Amino acid sequence: MIIETMAQKIPNISRLSASIIRVLGCNPGPMTLQGTNTYLLGTGKKRILIDTGDEAVPEYVKNLKSVLDEEKATISTVILTHWHHDHVGGVKDVLKLSRPVCDIWKFPRTDAVDICPEIPEDVKVHKLTNGQEFSVEGASVKIVHTPGHTTDHVILTNQEGAVFSGDCILGEGTAVFEDLYDYMKSLDHILKIKPSIIYPGHGNIIEDPIDRIEYYINHRNQREAQIIKFFQDGAPNDYTTMDVVKTVYKETPEKLWPAAAYNVGHHVQKLKKDNILEIVGAEDVDDTEIRWRIKSK
Repeated sequence: MIIETMAQKIPNISRLSASIIRVLGCNPGPMTLQGTNTYLLGTGKKRILIDTGDEAVPEYVKNLKSVLDEEKATISTVILTHWHHDHVGGVKDVLKLSRPVCDIWKFPRTDAVDICPEIPEDVKVHKLTNGQEFSVEGASVKIVHTPGHTTDHVILTNQEGAVFSGDCILGEGTAVFEDLYDYMKSLDHILKIKPSIIYPGHGNIIEDPIDRIEYYINHRNQREAQIIKFFQDGAPNDYTTMDVVKTVYKETPEKLWPAAAYNVGHHVQKLKKDNILEIVGAEDVDDTEIRWRIKSK
């Protein structure tokens, strides 16, 4: 879950380096913090844009146009970090600013039909591949597939050691994920890259990237250890995710227990993949009714 914190205000337009301009999506909310960060890369006439914000946000379109006009540039390539509406929604408006040619790129989803309703059907979305590289004058980036938040999630790295992290790592708080097993592997992968700075999809720039990644990993590992201990202490009995919540999250207000059970659900699925837990009885029931136990030796 994304947790809002008191944070330094992000300007609508920020020049972050000679080749990176951040344009805020102007779509603030509980799940987007101050809004979606989009990044314009390069120094020449053709630029790369990372993400496009939400659909139909006139202030964002106006700000992006003003940057392009001032830079005397156009967008030749749009790279979408993943399929969520606050990252792909602005594609239609961006294309209007980027004639005659602008290619849209996104990694394919594996969990559903790879269709984004916010992107017009007549717009071709090219398929990203892991390790693919893009270059324009003044900027080069490499695609790294980092599933977990979504199956199609990617980050981008550049030669200066920067990482554009999408929603895998945020400038404030922690993020939701679809698959904890994959998400933890992606965090380990990013840690091994040893980024010098992180430009996140939401929130302020992360100037202590190693500390932040380690915090993300340690936070999840600590919660996992608590869940494993719960099952070990109760063995050989079996339990639902809500049974876990009532003990492991006992300091959490009861009204938040359903959200906590959702998180526990991700943890127990990961522990199943880790060969630590197993399902007892029927699997084709509501997730909250599935019963779990320590796997038999």
